[in-house]
Amino acid sequence: MASTPVSELTERAREVFRMVVENYLGSGAPVGSRTISKLPGLNLSPASIRNVMQDLEELGLLAHPHTSAGRVPTESGLRLFVDGMMQAAEPSAEERAAIEARLERGGPIEEALSATTAALSGLSACAGIVLVPKREPVLRQLGFVQLSPDQALAVMVGAEGSVENRVVDLPPGITASALTEVGNYVSARLSGLTLNQAQARLGEEIRDGRAALDQAARQLIEDGLALWSEDGARRAVLIVRGQANLLDAAAAADLERVRQLLEELEGKEEIVRLLDSARAGQGMKIFIGSENKLFALSGSSVIAAPYRGREGKVVGVVGVIGPTRLNYARVVPMVDFTAQALSRLMA
Repeated sequence: MASTPVSELTERAREVFRMVVENYLGSGAPVGSRTISKLPGLNLSPASIRNVMQDLEELGLLAHPHTSAGRVPTESGLRLFVDGMMQAAEPSAEERAAIEARLERGGPIEEALSATTAALSGLSACAGIVLVPKREPVLRQLGFVQLSPDQALAVMVGAEGSVENRVVDLPPGITASALTEVGNYVSARLSGLTLNQAQARLGEEIRDGRAALDQAARQLIEDGLALWSEDGARRAVLIVRGQANLLDAAAAADLERVRQLLEELEGKEEIVRLLDSARAGQGMKIFIGSENKLFALSGSSVIAAPYRGREGKVVGVVGVIGPTRLNYARVVPMVDFTAQALSRLMA
């Protein structure tokens, strides 16, 4: 946090500071006193503005890059601006429509989350991220297509429409009619159950003699359910979209920072842990630069908000990652709107 609260800055200092920050966030370049003096609403000479900027620098709110006569806000200065001075701009009707349109396509939840994150990424010019709620797959169908005497293609269909294919080894003595029998049994007895429920039901019916399946067919169903369950447990729960947005014109002057950021985005487990803090906090989280250890080296900011499912329970997190010079006033409400839209989808 900044060492100086907004209330302790003079009105002149607050106005100069606000203009410097807003100008910097818009251009990404250091801001000089002459630039500020030409802006409307501030009747001060460049010399007077330089004195105020020097005072703000001594307070740790502005920094003076060696290669420029202008100044840039420090991370403490950005935190002060975001927490106490920023005037948020609500998303436009076009931006809201662009986000909501991705939710109306239907299909698996994961696809809607991915498409919505891609839309948020494009609108914010950042990398979009979404933490997908952990959901146990629900079985609709499990079928087998024989490929050879000892292998088959397992086709697993989830209740939400997802389809996954895996090659499995066939038990000795399995016949084509047995493969059909397996599919019929799953559709009749296991459809609509979670994987754990399906495995438990199969075990119960085998013990009670109600399965009406031979040993090879039972083994094939058990193997198929176990394969899908294991694969689902390994599936990534984080979706990242729009990394290319980080390679903008301003990034050319700081390619090392961008390279570092792209490397950090590969560490999905670390990002998941970071986003979990937003899930736990129940509200919007804004991490600026080194406030967050994960992106401290690249000097990046993270804006994240939880979204909710049924009964208002937090089920995931959506947000963006970008440079510290984000247009916070525009992006923060955009992330918040996206989280609200996802909450309506999940309810």
